[in-house]
Formats: sequence, C-alpha cells, structure tokens
Amino acid sequence: MNKYIKYGLILGIIAIIGSAIYFYVIKPEVHDASSHQNVVYTCSMHPQIIRDKPGNCPICGMTLVKKVIDNHAIEDYNIENVIKPTDNFVVGKFQTITAIDSTLSGEINLPGTVAYDPNSAVNIAARISGRIEKIYVNFKYQRINKGQKLFDLYSPELLTEQENFIYLLSNDIDNSSIIEASKQKLLLYGMTQNQISALANSKKANPKIAIYSPSNGIVIGSETMVTPSNSAMQSMNNSTEKLELKEGNYVKKGEVVFKLVNTDKVWGVFNITQESSSFIEVNQAIKITSELNAEESIEAKINFIETQFNATDKTNRIRVYLNNNTLKLPIGLRLQGIIKTRSISGLWIQKNALVSTGNKKIVFVKSHNGFKATPVKTGFELNGYIQIIKGISVSDTIAKNAQYLIDSESFIKTE
Repeated sequence: MNKYIKYGLILGIIAIIGSAIYFYVIKPEVHDASSHQNVVYTCSMHPQIIRDKPGNCPICGMTLVKKVIDNHAIEDYNIENVIKPTDNFVVGKFQTITAIDSTLSGEINLPGTVAYDPNSAVNIAARISGRIEKIYVNFKYQRINKGQKLFDLYSPELLTEQENFIYLLSNDIDNSSIIEASKQKLLLYGMTQNQISALANSKKANPKIAIYSPSNGIVIGSETMVTPSNSAMQSMNNSTEKLELKEGNYVKKGEVVFKLVNTDKVWGVFNITQESSSFIEVNQAIKITSELNAEESIEAKINFIETQFNATDKTNRIRVYLNNNTLKLPIGLRLQGIIKTRSISGLWIQKNALVSTGNKKIVFVKSHNGFKATPVKTGFELNGYIQIIKGISVSDTIAKNAQYLIDSESFIKTE
C-alpha cells in the first residue's frame, strides 16, 4: 500500500512540474502594443517623403505630419537618397587638363539692331485753329520730305489776316513797318514766303491754305496716337495702318498734327551680357557689320551705356550714334558689333571644365583613382575660358568636361 502511495506522489509532482514548464515556456509572450510602433513624419501630398523628425516637405514646402508605423526597418526610397554618391567622389578615367596662368585678350560679339533716334523726332503742330479740308498723308510710316504738302487748312482767323494784309498793300502802301508786321504774322501762322508773295500779287485772299512739312522724316502718329515701340515700327502689319487724322477734322492752335522721326541720324543698339559688361567703356571702339553686307564694316565708338537691366534676357544695352545720311541703314536692320577687350592676367580654365549648380561653380579635381567635386570662385569669361579667383591652383589636375561627371543636381553637395 505504501508502494502505491509513493508512486502517486511522484506522478503528482511530475504533473505539477509539467504545468509550470508549459506556463513559462509554451505560453506565448505578451508585450505592450506600443513596443511594436515607431513615429515618423511624412507629407500628406507626397507620401514618399519620410523623415524621422518634424520639418517641411522638400517638394511642396508643407509641414510634415506625424505618422505611427510598425517597428521595423524603414527604407528611404527618396530619389535624392538613392542616387546620392558617397563623399561627392567619382571613380573613373576621364580626360584631364590643368589651369593656365596667363594673360588673355579677345573679342566680344554683340548682337544689335538699327533704331530711331528719338532726339531727332519732330512735331508738326497747327499754328492756327481750323478745319482740315484735304489731307495728303494718310498712313503711318509714310516718308515725308521737307516742303512736301501735308494738308489744306481752312481757318477763318487766317483768312482775316490775309484780308488785313491785302488792305494794307492797297490802301497804306507807304506804311512799310505795318505791312512787314502783317507779313510776319502770316509767316507765323504757317504760310510760306511763296504763298505770301502770291497773295501780294493777286490781292485775293485764299480761304484754303496748304500746309507744308518743315523737315524730312517718317510719320509715326498724331496727337491722339501713342508713339509705338521700335518693334512695332518694324511690324509689316502696321506699315499700312491709317492715321486717325481725317479730312473734316478740326485742329486747335498748338495741337500736334504729325509726329515725325528722322532717319538721317539713327542708333545702333546692342545687347551685352552681365559677364561682358565689365569690358565695355564709353568711347571704346566698336566694329559694326550688317546683315546686308557682312564684308563692309563701320568703325564707330560707344556713345552711351544704359544702366537699366533687362530682366527678360538678362542684358544691358549700349548705344552707338550713327550718321545715316550716307549709310542709309533701314530701321530694324540686324547688326553685329565686335569689341576688342583689354588684356587680363590670371588663372584660366576651359569653360567646359566648370559646371554651375545655380549658386555654386564646381570643378572636378583628380584625386587618386577618381575626381573630387570642388567649389571655385570665378571672374571674367573670355574666348571660351573662365578666370578662376579661388578654389584651385595650376598644380591641380581637373576633368576636361565636368558635365560627364555629374548625373543630377543632387550629386553636388559640397560645403
């Protein structure tokens, strides 16, 4: 009996030990749910952007929002991270050059056009009020010669002055001072010397007086018309645009009837880039050729450098005043200006050996079995060469073509 009790106690102890082993070994381990989570920050508009701390989206600038994810390795598939090389270093064999310490000079080619000289513009104004009976100039950009008939004017005031002049000639011929004063008044009212002589001979007042042009020029408008730009002057669509001035219109004393520009004196207007502006000075010699005759050149000097910067093409303009009496250059003609630059000493590299990232200029300096991206400070650009102020020396070997060594703008992150 004691034997069976002993076996029972042994089996009970074994069962208790087995239960304890199952509880501590077989039963799954329970963890706090928070231990499986991690906090990251992402963009609601660009979910591919994932960062481990607050900030702004590099694409749209929006504030990154908090996101809780499972605690596992996070792989950043951002394109900037994927293609970014290590240590800004490129391994490979490329053609190389070295900087040269030399003195360079050369020529700057400047594109330009022929433009009107606004200083030679002439306003033909009505010297007396009246009505236009007949007009002989109908279109804009019509060429007018000095002495050419412009329009016939009926003016009651001018008619009265003619009758006064005739009366003095007929009844007070000896009063030469009064007659001369009356004659001067007719001249000031726009009558010519020939018209006054014909009036004195016929002693018959003419109700309509022809008004003649006092100078040569091209009509570009009237009092009510805005003077167009040079580009508009060259437009073929506007070359037959009619004037707003019509027969039957009344003009007031002092009103501008026609606006003329003279082509005897013109401007050669040339565009110059910021890189070349430091080479340009007033009174500097410039050699000009035109598209009409590239073989024949015009020797001139720079007369004016405009200070206003053109943001559209990022250039300044220079003016060359040309005497067009003999040249006969048409307005809008394309020109080519050549300016010889002064000699400049310094350290120079070929233009292809440098690449610009917007706010930095980069060259690739050879180091062991590869090339290291190195920022440099540049100066003048001349004849395909760029002056180096700081960054490399003549002992450095650099890649001949920097574009071959750069895959994307994210490649360059030099400090």
